[in-house]
Amino acid sequence: MKKDVLIIGAGGVAQVVAHKCAQNNDVLGEIHIASRTLSKCEAILESVREKGAMKVEGVLKAHQVDAMDTAAVAQLIRDTGAQIVINVGSAFVNMTVLDACIETGAAYIDTAIHEDPEKICETPPWYANYEWKKRDLCAEKGVTAILGAGFDPGVVNAFARFAIDRMDEVKSIDIVDINAGSHGRYFATNFDPEINFREFTGTVYYWEDQQWKETQMFASGKDWDLPVVGTQRAYQSGHDEVHSLSANYPQADVRFWMGFGEHYINVFTVLQSLGLLSEQPIKTAEGLEVVPLKVVKAVLPDPSSLAPDYTGKTCIGDLVKGVKDGKDVEIFVYNVADHKEAYEEVGSQGISYTAGVPPVAAAMLVATGEWDAKAMKNVEELDPKPFFTILDAIGLPTRIKDAEGDRPWNA
Repeated sequence: MKKDVLIIGAGGVAQVVAHKCAQNNDVLGEIHIASRTLSKCEAILESVREKGAMKVEGVLKAHQVDAMDTAAVAQLIRDTGAQIVINVGSAFVNMTVLDACIETGAAYIDTAIHEDPEKICETPPWYANYEWKKRDLCAEKGVTAILGAGFDPGVVNAFARFAIDRMDEVKSIDIVDINAGSHGRYFATNFDPEINFREFTGTVYYWEDQQWKETQMFASGKDWDLPVVGTQRAYQSGHDEVHSLSANYPQADVRFWMGFGEHYINVFTVLQSLGLLSEQPIKTAEGLEVVPLKVVKAVLPDPSSLAPDYTGKTCIGDLVKGVKDGKDVEIFVYNVADHKEAYEEVGSQGISYTAGVPPVAAAMLVATGEWDAKAMKNVEELDPKPFFTILDAIGLPTRIKDAEGDRPWNA
């Protein structure tokens, strides 16, 4: 049975989601996309048409909506008849879109934890500060809500679950995200600069020895020897998936590592030291009130504009350590994606591609019933195997590397 989809957002990730929904509209049916700026939605749908992405003839329609307005989103869900909402808008709109889905009964899928624009890096556990407060209501109303179904969070949560299911006991989960690509610009972020910088200006929280611990950004670095991209330097960072994995696997140490080059670190450090990454408004000498972080965002390249010139690959995976049959074991579950291939297929760079393909796979599993949980779930609480099967088929194959070698996950 087809289930019609409403995509919230019109950035680089939304473009990937729209293309992938179109490529699989025999399962997902009508495709609607909405954001504050109608022209951005129309441009995405035009790119879908230009690529001839529609698998079967069907509806592609753009809409304007203020996603911060629950009533407006709920009305749009009713007007479109959408049964699945894929929220790839700003993390600031998660709760209003989720509330609209609960009100209308539509399934909800997002790719990141909700953020309050007035707060930077809240204390853990982040999901419990917002989304998890709606768990009982989702269960009561039978509303499916799949949280953090991008790549990280999302696929990496499924990687962890898959590895842990092969063990008798889990000891640690280290998530490693490496972008070994190059966009050729002096400095740019791969997704919304405002959200990107907010991730890295606060305290880094990680889960170790069954308790929350703290460090600072770029204080803890490590070289990782990874498939395809080779040895890469990554730094311990705070990240969404740590907060759900630590709740579901409290006995395991859970850490997140992200790759950064020295140039990025230098520019970031200068911006932060000058106060240009502050979310608090200031007044100029002329009396204008501005938010430094928003000014920085305005002068940096739009992440979607990086796609045509992006080359190289990404490698994102989980190194999971534990015990099997009384012996220590470790499994690395991972994916490698290519920036140029992503651009040729959907007109987006690889970071947007890895973030946008997984929520479409999740939507397809909701449509077929395999992930239609009628409750709120994080990805590691769902069976990863059908997820990997679809991801393999639509552009993000999963591999594992362990004592037996490097191979596809289902080999």
